Amino acid sequence: MATIDLRSDTVTRPTPAMRKAMAEAEVGDDVYGDDPTVKRLEERVADLLGTEAALFVPSGTMANQIALRAQTRHGDEVIVGKDAHIWRYESGALAALAGLQANLLATPMFTAADVRAAYKGPGDVHNAPTRVVAIENTHNMSGGVCWDRGQLDEIIETAHALGMIAHLDGARLWNAAIAGETTEKQLARGFDSISVCLSKGLGAPVGSLVAGSRDFIRACTRLRKMYGGGMRQVGILAAAGLHALDHHRARMRDDHANARAFADALSGARNVRVDTSRLHTNIAMVDLETGTAAAVVEKARARGVLLGALGPTRIRAVTHLDVDRVAVLRAAEVIAEIAHALPI
Repeated sequence: MATIDLRSDTVTRPTPAMRKAMAEAEVGDDVYGDDPTVKRLEERVADLLGTEAALFVPSGTMANQIALRAQTRHGDEVIVGKDAHIWRYESGALAALAGLQANLLATPMFTAADVRAAYKGPGDVHNAPTRVVAIENTHNMSGGVCWDRGQLDEIIETAHALGMIAHLDGARLWNAAIAGETTEKQLARGFDSISVCLSKGLGAPVGSLVAGSRDFIRACTRLRKMYGGGMRQVGILAAAGLHALDHHRARMRDDHANARAFADALSGARNVRVDTSRLHTNIAMVDLETGTAAAVVEKARARGVLLGALGPTRIRAVTHLDVDRVAVLRAAEVIAEIAHALPI
C-alpha cells in the first residue's frame, strides 16, 4: 500500500502539467530583472493581494524576515501571537537577521486591545520601541485557524494609530480565502507587508513572495540579495507558481473537506479527540488522552502513514493535493486502531 504522507502540505510533488509548464518556461537572469516568467508571477501575486508590487523569494522564512527587516531598525520590537511561525519556526532569524525583539502575546489570536496594551513607544530609552504587529493567517500551530476580518481591521487600525507597521504572514492565505469564501485581496487589505507561500497548499515545489509598496519591494530586493536569495534563470520555478495559482487554488476546497472527513472519522475513537470547531482549513490537530504523540507517530509510520508530533500528546495531520478521500480515511483508521490499543 502506498505511503500516506500527512506531515505537511509541503510534501507534494509537481503534477505532470506543472512539470510541463516548468520545462517550457521562458527564462532570463532574475538578478538583472530579466526573467519574464518571474515578472509575470510577481505581477499576478501583486494583483491578487491588491499591492503595488511583489518579489519572488526562495522561501517563506526569507519573505517574512526581509519584510520585517525592511521596515524596522535593529533593536525594535515586534508583537506576535503565541506560537507564531516567525518566532517559533524560522531558526531565530527574527533576532539574528531582522534584529528584532519579540513581544510574545499569551494567545495566538489576539485583539486590538492586546496590541494597545503591549505597545511601547519610543519615548522611554529603557524599552525596545514596538514597531510591528505581525499576524499569521491561517495560524499553523492553532490548526489552520482563520482570523476574523473585523478583528484584523481593528488590529490594523490600532497599529497604524500607534505609528506601527502591520505585517501579514500569509503563508496559507490561499486556504483562508477559500475557507472564508472571500479573496486574498480582502484578507490582505490594510497590511503594510504581506508574505505568501507557493509550496504549501498550492503544491508548487518551492518559492514564496513578499508584497507591498514599490518602495518597500525595492528595499526587499536588496535584502534578498544580501541574504543569498538572488537567483538567476528562476523562471523555471516561477512557472510552477503560476501554474499552481491558475489550477490549484480552487481545488483546496477538497483539502478542507478531506481534513473534515479525517476528523469526523476519528470522532468517537478511543483515546483521541479532535476539536472540529477549530478545524477551518486543511490542518487537523489530534490530541491523545493517553500515550505519547511520538509513539503513535512511529507506529503509524510502520503502517505507511506519516504524521507530525507537536508536543507530548498532539499530532498534526495536513491534507493536500497528493492525498485523496480514501487516503485520509485510511489514515484515520490507522490512528484509531493504534490509539485503541494504548493503555489507559
